[in-house]
Amino acid sequence: MRSSFTSESCKESQLNSLNPQSWLQVERGKLSKLSSQSSTSPTSSSPSIESFIKVPEPPVQPFFKPGDYVEVLAQIHEELESCSPQERSNLYLFQYQLFKGLGEAKLMRRSLRSAWLKGSTVHEKLVFGAWLKFERQGEELISDLLATCGKCAQESGPIDVSSDLDIDISSSSRETVSMMNGSHILRSVSFKIGDEKIVCDRQKIASLSAPFHAMLNGCFSESLCEHIDLSENNISPLGFRAISEFSITGSLNEESPNVLLEMLIFANKFCCERLKDACDRKLASLVSSRDDAVELMECALEENSPVLAASCLQVFLQDLPDCLNDDRVVEILSHANKQEKMIMVGPASFSLYCLLSEVAMNLDPLSDKTACFLDQLVKSAETNRQKLLAFHQLGCVRLLRKEYDEAEHLFEAALNAGHLYSVSGLARLGRIRGHRLWAFDKLSSVISSGTPLGWMYLERSLCCEGDKRWEDLEKATELDPTLTYPYMYRAAALMRRQNVQAALAEINRILGFKLALECLELQFCFYLALENYQAAICDVQAILTLSPDYRMFEGRVAASQLRTLVREHVENWTTADCWLQLYDRWSSVDDTGSLSVIYQMLESDAAKGVLYFRQSLLLLRLNCPEAAMRSLQLARQHASTEHERLVYEGWILYDTGHCNEGLQKAEESINIKKSFEAFFLKAYALADSSLDPSCSSTVISLLEEALKCPSDRLRKGQRSSSIKVYTVVTSLVVTDAPRYLRHMKLVRILGVEVSLTGRVELKVAPVALNNLGSVYVDCGKLDLAADCYINALKIRHTRAHQGLARVHFLRNEKTAAYEEMTKLIEKAQNNASAYEKRSEYCDRELTKADLEMVTQLDPLRVYPYRYRAAVLMDSHKEKEAIAELSRAIVFKADLHLLHLRAAFHEHTGDVLAALRDCRAALSVDPNHREMLELHNRVNSHEP
Repeated sequence: MRSSFTSESCKESQLNSLNPQSWLQVERGKLSKLSSQSSTSPTSSSPSIESFIKVPEPPVQPFFKPGDYVEVLAQIHEELESCSPQERSNLYLFQYQLFKGLGEAKLMRRSLRSAWLKGSTVHEKLVFGAWLKFERQGEELISDLLATCGKCAQESGPIDVSSDLDIDISSSSRETVSMMNGSHILRSVSFKIGDEKIVCDRQKIASLSAPFHAMLNGCFSESLCEHIDLSENNISPLGFRAISEFSITGSLNEESPNVLLEMLIFANKFCCERLKDACDRKLASLVSSRDDAVELMECALEENSPVLAASCLQVFLQDLPDCLNDDRVVEILSHANKQEKMIMVGPASFSLYCLLSEVAMNLDPLSDKTACFLDQLVKSAETNRQKLLAFHQLGCVRLLRKEYDEAEHLFEAALNAGHLYSVSGLARLGRIRGHRLWAFDKLSSVISSGTPLGWMYLERSLCCEGDKRWEDLEKATELDPTLTYPYMYRAAALMRRQNVQAALAEINRILGFKLALECLELQFCFYLALENYQAAICDVQAILTLSPDYRMFEGRVAASQLRTLVREHVENWTTADCWLQLYDRWSSVDDTGSLSVIYQMLESDAAKGVLYFRQSLLLLRLNCPEAAMRSLQLARQHASTEHERLVYEGWILYDTGHCNEGLQKAEESINIKKSFEAFFLKAYALADSSLDPSCSSTVISLLEEALKCPSDRLRKGQRSSSIKVYTVVTSLVVTDAPRYLRHMKLVRILGVEVSLTGRVELKVAPVALNNLGSVYVDCGKLDLAADCYINALKIRHTRAHQGLARVHFLRNEKTAAYEEMTKLIEKAQNNASAYEKRSEYCDRELTKADLEMVTQLDPLRVYPYRYRAAVLMDSHKEKEAIAELSRAIVFKADLHLLHLRAAFHEHTGDVLAALRDCRAALSVDPNHREMLELHNRVNSHEP
């Protein structure tokens, strides 16, 4: 979710005396005296460590979290193989909810898109199209860029409801042609509307509906009348003339909305279904604004006009989330009854309120509209799966709102429907009511009755104190190392005991592989307490890079405000200082530190385009794709030249999967001006898009051309893999001699020359050398590759050690390769990948040791689990091998882990388990060729 879902207990444990200004104005030394301050009264004027190093309990998340997600994914995949088209969208929606609980953003987006593509009704297309638009907020630029390349983006935007929504009116619109016998039936009839008389064809009017036929041709007195007064039926002369015309032509002329509304109401009153449908569709085509939609929706619901209602609904949904700040819209959507929901959204009511509930929870989970939408979700739920999700989500909101009785009822209903995670809500309620032992026993029963999961031990730890809590949190981390609360709790506890180094090491355990904002915030508090303001500002600037609007201390203080206060205690860096700091951090592979330096540099007059681009590269490496894309778009916005802007546009397209269009942008940039940046983008995109092995020579020539180009900006960075890297060279303008002399170190380590004007020009591009070396290796030109890596290392491009190690290995110099990677490990601050790579260059025991270190540093890296499992399988320890893979699968839905475990199950003859893993893996990647082959093979053996 975009906003934090604050826990109930979080609000119960408010921080004492929150006054950031006072923390930063205290005399030096006071904050470091932790033991004397720990007993300070909350009302004391000097802040205590307890007052801001406090870890709120994690919230009960409003997500679908089954006990065995692999089993559920497999079930969904199996059902998708055989279900009717009408069921597909709901299955993909549930798949989306499951991936959301796993935190898999890309898979969530793909499931939503599948739900939209497979929608069998206009209403489903309308809801899921709006949902995709909501998820793509901020990505409108991509469609615009694709248009400049002559390619239309596959849109999931508004649909033509008036044309596409099919309403069956055949049974009720059958023209009635029978007439009464006798010559007294008149051919025409005059209808009086006020003072005006409108002459109509009697039989044409009679054909509009059964009531009119009975009136004009049946046993009613009107059948014998030449003049009939319809003045009391709320229709104007203009409106009835249009009705008369429709009775003759079967189509509507251009009429005003007010006249169409009159006609719609009249048609509904007299059961003129064809006329009503025509008015319904005409009005639907005229809805163009929220005000129109609000005004017409009421009429649509009253008059049972589904086309108009759907059109109004689409206007609301296309305006999410802003339209939920309009009380009129919220009133319509949150108080619709069952019949009105059927008119408005047909059978897609559950999908609609899933969307509205999610948007409302993002805006404010405590609001009345959130509760109302979730209540509608519960009412719309029909299947067991829908019910357990709706009950749990509403239970979470009721818990936040302190509506404990309702929350308990909902959590119990969700648990009874099969949602095991809802027991966490019941346990929280038990503790709130003082039944801590009951909550502990409830969770212990869940743990002992099946496969224990990390969240179970985390929840039980909240019912304990002291060593027992610590023990449960250690177990939670063992089972699911991605849970942030255990690290934060342990780090804060160690800090309170004045074990500073252990506290910092503990919080860095998770920051080493998961850049969680709440963990950066806690580390910021640590440094604040220690008066290490330089480290504190590094953390807060990293936070602001990831989330510019982030608010700290339970949302009560803007991070930008805290940065302003802390900065008063930090020495200001010159531009040259910043470049030196950036280079040092980059060379030591300190990505978070690099982010902080760049944030500070963006406040200067330096060219911002290159800095935002550098920022995007770091964010990609830190697995923050949304923040990276935001930075890349800012780079484009601040580009100083057209050819530079085209390069950034190329990277935007490349990073969103449009490789050929990215290549086109690179060529456009080169046509304007040959530059390092453009050649490098072209080489990178070509290497990734071409399947022709001969393209390697082209890539080499492009990189060589890039190195020939002058450049006046420093862009050192690495793309999303450890081999593919990208840099752009920059310069410093030295404005005064003393500053220049102070920063000669920077000049030396960058490998630059200084012109007589004081302009610093780089002679080489270090990361480009590293990348060129990789291409030479792929082409078998090891000597040329080694030269590239050695030259890159001479200017402290640390990651070149990895490339040089590869060259040593390919030369059968395994010991040299191992030693080269050891140098990288010693220099790099973030070195999990270096340990993993070094494991390839040593014997089995050292390999196992390196891979164990990888798992400690970054448990999300899957290769170590696969390696250990393969070793166990080779040793005929099948159960242990499967258990090793399962250890990671439980918290990471990874295709390769599932694939290998499926193969192991097939090898042991467990066909059902193999089939389950195959189906779950195909839910992660439906088009994976090897997985499809294994699935087909295993499926043929199913009993």
